Amino acid sequence: MKDLITVIAKALVDHPEEVRVVVVEKDDKIEYRLSVHPDDVGKVIGKQGKIAKSLRTVVTSAAVKETKRVAVEIVS
Repeated sequence: MKDLITVIAKALVDHPEEVRVVVVEKDDKIEYRLSVHPDDVGKVIGKQGKIAKSLRTVVTSAAVKETKRVAVEIVS
């Protein structure tokens, strides 16, 4: 899942070398924290959050077989 998020994010940004995904596992949740270059935050979020929502939808769909909930957070 981490690789999926990384590939999608690198395709969207101008500074792909600064894309980082950190996995934080909690009791019933796996959280993927995506960090990008400050200039690229808007590109990952998109107008009205549409790209971020699409990214979350893809990750949620890919994680159907997981027993835990999956979340993607965008941090700068």
